[in-house]
Amino acid sequence: MSLIKSISGFRGTIGGVAGSNLTPQDIVECTAAFGYLLQQQGATPKVVIGRDARISGQMVSQLVSATLNGLGIDVIDLGLSTTPTVEVAVPGLGAGAGIIITASHNPKEWNALKFLNSKGEYIAKSDGERLLELLSEGAIRYADVMDLGTYEMQDGWIDKHIDLILGMDTVDAEVIRKRSFKVVVDPVNSTGALAVPALLERLGCETIVINETPNGEFAHNPEPLPHHLKDLSNKVRETGADLGISVDPDVDRLALVSEDGEMFGEEYTLVAVADYLLQRTPGNTVSNLSSTRALRDVTERYGGTYYASAVGEVNVVEKMKEVDAVIGGEGNGGIIFPGLHYGRDALVGIALILTHLAKTGKSMSELRADYPDYQMVKDKIESPEGIDLDVILDQMHQKYHTEDCNTVDGLKIDFPDSWVHLRRSNTEPIIRIYAEAPTMERAKELVLRIKTDLDLVLSGATAIS
Repeated sequence: MSLIKSISGFRGTIGGVAGSNLTPQDIVECTAAFGYLLQQQGATPKVVIGRDARISGQMVSQLVSATLNGLGIDVIDLGLSTTPTVEVAVPGLGAGAGIIITASHNPKEWNALKFLNSKGEYIAKSDGERLLELLSEGAIRYADVMDLGTYEMQDGWIDKHIDLILGMDTVDAEVIRKRSFKVVVDPVNSTGALAVPALLERLGCETIVINETPNGEFAHNPEPLPHHLKDLSNKVRETGADLGISVDPDVDRLALVSEDGEMFGEEYTLVAVADYLLQRTPGNTVSNLSSTRALRDVTERYGGTYYASAVGEVNVVEKMKEVDAVIGGEGNGGIIFPGLHYGRDALVGIALILTHLAKTGKSMSELRADYPDYQMVKDKIESPEGIDLDVILDQMHQKYHTEDCNTVDGLKIDFPDSWVHLRRSNTEPIIRIYAEAPTMERAKELVLRIKTDLDLVLSGATAIS
């Protein structure tokens, strides 16, 4: 059981002991600290909330709403929704902030509170740090009885979100409809079942949905990784579909399956979208340090400049604004298209991918063959309690100091034709180890080499040679 409090929000397993897990007491305290922060900042006293289909979602939502009302803050509840839908609804409703109740790709035992500012973007690092201070101080004043906030349920925002997507000039609904795509969708028993088929229907696609009941009883591990999506791949082959679509429980990550049942590669979702957009509007791109080099290659093909940010959506968005990026995102299938909003959005990604596919006349496998072929391994180790990870990474840096190293976020070591990135997870008590190379064998060898070095350090060695 676990509870993680960070500038990215509050995430934990439901039940157990207060202060060690995400219990009702912790939910109230965390929500109260965020509401009090908004009041200190003079924000509009209105918060939009929405949730994925997790079993604990309704319970958490009720606690969040009541706490905000107790502070004198009005609540507009979108109910079962998606993360990007809440993000577009916050400015659309003129709210001062948003709270998304979702643990994203974590298993069903988990839930979380993710905080948005008035633009519908994740709160800045400084706001997150102040939020943690307020939580530790505990000096929060609630409203008097005549000043309590109001509560309102509001339906229809998924449809409004889809309307906004179809209204973008980068989405050609007509050319998509002419292709009459057959698509298999795996929304992993969450709110993607409400949003993705609705979007595809508007685009004239024949849709087959598996794991379609949004009850939070995830049919498989909800992280959209290849070994979790075998049923989707098989269904694509069985039905002769043009492609398969997988989203995570809150619909901000998009993974694709080609018509032959092979994974398109979650890293290549962003690459394909960038390829399409850069043909129309050449410019800069951004992804995080753990994302594929293929985005850099495609960007430079069209005369743009690629930039890398620290891992985390807020960091990617900050860099995108700084360099005026045309497109950005994360290699986990997260597409951030500033033409609509600065947030990862699987629905936007679907519409742009289908437009690209329809305009080229290619199959998914043919489209994938257009891009540089890198192989990535995403591994992890448990983060030992009481270990100073900064010291560990410093020793790793010393060992590889002759290579091109980046310490903006953990340690990334760039070799001539490959790289490895080690960093502490923002959402789980683990150390992530990502590596990319021209072949899977070399990527695996690189990860094994790094894990061996880490074992030496963690076992008590003061240095490695």
